[in-house]
Amino acid sequence: MISTRAMKIKPSPTLSIDSKAKEMKAKGIDVISFAVGEPDFDTPEHIKASAIKALQDGFTKYTPVGGIPELKDAIIEKLKRDNSLDYKREEIVVSCGAKHSLYNAAQALYSPGDEVIIPAPYWVSYPDQVLLNDATPVVVQTTEADMFRVLPEVLKNSITKKTKAIIMNYPSNPTGFTYDRKSLEVIAELVVKHNLYVISDEIYEKLLYDGLKHVSIASIDNEVKKRTIVINGLSKAYAMTGWRLGYAAGSADVIKAMENIQSQSTSNPTSFAQKGAVEALNGPQGFIEEMLQQFDARRKYLISELNTIEGVSCINPQGAFYAFANIKMILGRRCGQWDVKSCTDLSMYLLEEAHVALVPGGAFGADGFIRMSYATSMEKIKEGLLRIKDALKKLS
Repeated sequence: MISTRAMKIKPSPTLSIDSKAKEMKAKGIDVISFAVGEPDFDTPEHIKASAIKALQDGFTKYTPVGGIPELKDAIIEKLKRDNSLDYKREEIVVSCGAKHSLYNAAQALYSPGDEVIIPAPYWVSYPDQVLLNDATPVVVQTTEADMFRVLPEVLKNSITKKTKAIIMNYPSNPTGFTYDRKSLEVIAELVVKHNLYVISDEIYEKLLYDGLKHVSIASIDNEVKKRTIVINGLSKAYAMTGWRLGYAAGSADVIKAMENIQSQSTSNPTSFAQKGAVEALNGPQGFIEEMLQQFDARRKYLISELNTIEGVSCINPQGAFYAFANIKMILGRRCGQWDVKSCTDLSMYLLEEAHVALVPGGAFGADGFIRMSYATSMEKIKEGLLRIKDALKKLS
């Protein structure tokens, strides 16, 4: 019989939509996908060359569980250079992707009876990772008017004696919005006052537009830094999704617990992939700016076009590569057998009728919205929007 723990969770909606889209493609159907958050750029050549050399040199054996010293040093230098954060090797652990780092942190910190605050819209895995570790997710709603940022008074009212941690994600998946230093300072005060942990997911930190600069909550002061687990990785900024490399930085006791947990599950991340990660962090960084410029052009086009569609509105995201469009005015419309009562209904309608894949906002705790990833070519964005417009005109 399946465990009660396993029955608490559901498959990732983003991957479910993508799987359905791929099934349709396998049948010869031309599906345009806005569903998965994966850069459509190839990993830069100098990074691939470093991993290839490691393979050729026979660097194919076990490594230390928490990552090779060379990679830990590269991460330490990166955090100091980009985030004004100082860490030691024993305060860094490398895992098989940022999702793995998040899960290890959950395993290390949460106990039965703990509550974990999660601002919504949230990345789909946060609540399930809390549930898998026998704690209780406390979802705190944000609003479009506040650019999907959690307000201090709302956060304050959600804290109880059982609260163990707050999960922050900025720039956000799915909304693309982030926090400025002033907002983070207020949140940091609450964290320190109530002796909470912050799980700070900063995987999209390099993908900010209009001159915005990322600020890590751990950099506010030493008191909040002691209580923060910074989560990051290589997937988004370096187009290395399949390499599965993420890392966490935090207090030595938490990091040691995460490493011990990892030693009993995956052991070390892939050896030669770690060598590629060293090159990614230490080598030329120009690729990121080039990729960002293309994302920015796509962002501007997509948002502009979405706001021309009757019944759809979308505020301009500050980062990442997602548009989080409001489709509440469309709900309640019909077309033939389709009765669009929810964002999930709309997503299935567009997949089946327009052959366009996107993710319903309900998957992120925000019904009435859809998430569209613009980590795909401008050509596909234009064609996908034409299909969406035509399909929505049929609803009445």
